[in-house]
Amino acid sequence: MVRPRKAFAQHWLKSEKALEAIVKAADCQQSDRILEIGPGTGILTRRLLPLVQSLLAVEIDRDLCDLLAKQLGKKENFLLLQGDFLTLDVGETVAAFPNFQNQNKVVANIPYNITGPIIEKLLGTIANPNPRPFDSIVLLVQKEVADRLYAKPGTTNFGALSIRVQYLAACELICTVPASAFYPPPKVDSAVVRMRPRAIEIPANDPRKFENLLKLGFGAKRKMLRNNLQPVVERDRLTHLLEQLEINPQVRAEDLSVSQWVTLANQLLVTDD
Repeated sequence: MVRPRKAFAQHWLKSEKALEAIVKAADCQQSDRILEIGPGTGILTRRLLPLVQSLLAVEIDRDLCDLLAKQLGKKENFLLLQGDFLTLDVGETVAAFPNFQNQNKVVANIPYNITGPIIEKLLGTIANPNPRPFDSIVLLVQKEVADRLYAKPGTTNFGALSIRVQYLAACELICTVPASAFYPPPKVDSAVVRMRPRAIEIPANDPRKFENLLKLGFGAKRKMLRNNLQPVVERDRLTHLLEQLEINPQVRAEDLSVSQWVTLANQLLVTDD
């Protein structure tokens, strides 16, 4: 019997309700080519396979790969790769398997400890967006992280991560999932989120400068934005610019929307020049 391993932060989903919510959120079509990260024992994989053209699964655990190969290896629309998703060049690895190239959707229950890097690999970054964005990305993640991904401006959960992700994709909460829905149960609850990559509404003229402003702006969330950004822009000058943009000069970092943040960064770049 294969057991969950702490080294891989494995918590296997067992809730039928949560599984149904994930599959529904994925809105699978027969033409879809799915990427699943960390299929585990294949409980979600089995539900997806009959609904899609192909499913490419990436699993780091060799024992689980052996199990999945025995149980699902004969499925013509299933391909299993053993390896670390974060370091694996998926496109190069499946070059010899045409039916498993160009995945258009991601559906996965991902490990809590590498959620950020996985999302970054799937979406890209502000400076380097994924050149071939997915149609949708449905992930089961730690609830605390989910709350930050889909948070709205003006709320306590809205932060630099919210902006980095929402700059590239529309994010929404599908449902929350209690710890009891997993084996073994984690110490915190989880949530299903869906991200739909989209065209960038207002591009950042200097993405790296934009990233730097975000780090500074959210460095001390209790402080006003003009105080946090003092290392790179004089306080009175920023106050004047905020007034020009019809933004309250006493605003805090979490009060600005994604588009306001980009506009501010672009204006600062213009004035610097």
